[in-house]
Amino acid sequence: MKKIIVLAMIAGMFSSLTLSAQQDKSKRPSPPAVVKETLNSGATVTIDYSQPSVKGRTIGKEIAPLGKIWRTGANEPTTFEVSKAVKIDGKALPAGKYGMYSIPGEKEWVIIFGKKPDVSADKHIEADDALRIKVKPVKAAAFTEKMTFKIDKGGKVALIWGNIQVPFTVK
Repeated sequence: MKKIIVLAMIAGMFSSLTLSAQQDKSKRPSPPAVVKETLNSGATVTIDYSQPSVKGRTIGKEIAPLGKIWRTGANEPTTFEVSKAVKIDGKALPAGKYGMYSIPGEKEWVIIFGKKPDVSADKHIEADDALRIKVKPVKAAAFTEKMTFKIDKGGKVALIWGNIQVPFTVK
């Protein structure tokens, strides 16, 4: 009898794990998003992220705190993938898939491309950086509730969120 109870408990644990693994991620408060573009240079850029909402909070205070490394999204780590070697704001980045982190600042954001794409921001160490760039945030053309990435064929990439736009160029 005890064996049956133990087996039933184990089966219940596995079924609940399976159900949680199969959850529809689009129903999350910060839904997943993917932006993908083949640039004029022939390189394909893919950013896979989740979209946190502002929800009346202040970017740099209650969300994405200034001066602290952040996963540049919500839920799982954000990934940045390039099909060919590229230059980001003039600095070389080999083809591959990277974790994308940022350190928000009032006058400057640091964008980090980490060699380990599945590592959370709190576990990322500088020794695992593939590349760091510094970019100047600008005022967005319009308020954007859910964090969004845009990529154009010319290689202009922008993180747009709230009233902030954080641009960089991939060539």
